[in-house]
Amino acid sequence: MEYKRVLTIAGSDSGGGAGVQADIKTISACGCYAASAITAITVQNTLCVEQVQGLPIEIVGGQIEAVLSDIGADSIKIGMLHSSAVIRCIAEKLRKYSDIRNVVLDPVMVSTSGHKLMEDSAIETLKEELIPLARIITPNIPEAEILIGRKISRQEELPQVAQELAEKHNVSVMLKAGHLTEDELTDILYDNEQKQVMRLTGKRLYTKNTHGTGCTLSSAIASMMAKGCDVNEAVEKAKWYLANALQVGARYEIGQGHGPVCHFWNLWS
Repeated sequence: MEYKRVLTIAGSDSGGGAGVQADIKTISACGCYAASAITAITVQNTLCVEQVQGLPIEIVGGQIEAVLSDIGADSIKIGMLHSSAVIRCIAEKLRKYSDIRNVVLDPVMVSTSGHKLMEDSAIETLKEELIPLARIITPNIPEAEILIGRKISRQEELPQVAQELAEKHNVSVMLKAGHLTEDELTDILYDNEQKQVMRLTGKRLYTKNTHGTGCTLSSAIASMMAKGCDVNEAVEKAKWYLANALQVGARYEIGQGHGPVCHFWNLWS
C-alpha cells in the first residue's frame, strides 16, 4: 500500500492551532501522510503572535530537499513565508521538482490578531517567483487587496477580483469572503484550468474559534488534490471539511483568545 503524500512548507505555531501544526492535523484527518519543512518559529498562543524567527535558508531548503528526494509528494501546501530569500529558495526547489503539479499557496501576510508576518519586499518576490508555480492560491480579502492593489468592500466584487488575479498570475484562485460582514457569505473559486467561476455559499458561524482556518482550508485542498481531485472537487470537499471543523470546534473552550477549529471532527466520537 502507498500513502498519498502532502508536504507542508510553513511556519510553526507554538499554540498548535495554525501553521505546520494545523497543517499536519488537517492532512492526517483527510487521510494523507504529512511531511513538513518549517520556515519560521513563532511565539504565539490564542491571544497573539509575540515573535517570529525565520530559520536559516539552508535549513529550509534542506528540509524540502530531504523530503522530496526520498519520500516525495503528491501535493505541496505552502504557508507562511517571511522573506524574499526563503521564497526564492522554495521556488528553486519547486522548479527542480516540477513534476509535482499540485502546489497550493496560502499567501499568509497578516495573522488573525493583526501581526505582520511578511516583509514588504517579500510580497513582490511572492508575486514574481512563487505564485506562477502554484496550481491554486487561497487569499482572504486583505491578502487579495495587497495582491491586486485596491480595496475590496462588497461581496459582488469578488468574482471579478478572483478572475483578475487568476488571469494576471495564471493560477486558480480561491478567494475567501470571511472578512466581509454579511450573515451569508460566498467564497469564490475561479478555476483557471476550466476558465469558470464557482460560488460556495454558506451561513456565517459566529464563534471565536477561528484560529488557523486559512491553514486548514489550504491543507485540506492539498490533501484532496493528492487523492486525485481536480481543482473544483478539491475546493468543494475542503470547504465541507472546514465547515464541519468550525461547527464542532465552536463547542470547545481552549485558551483565552481565538481558539482552533476541531481538525479531527470526523474521527473523534
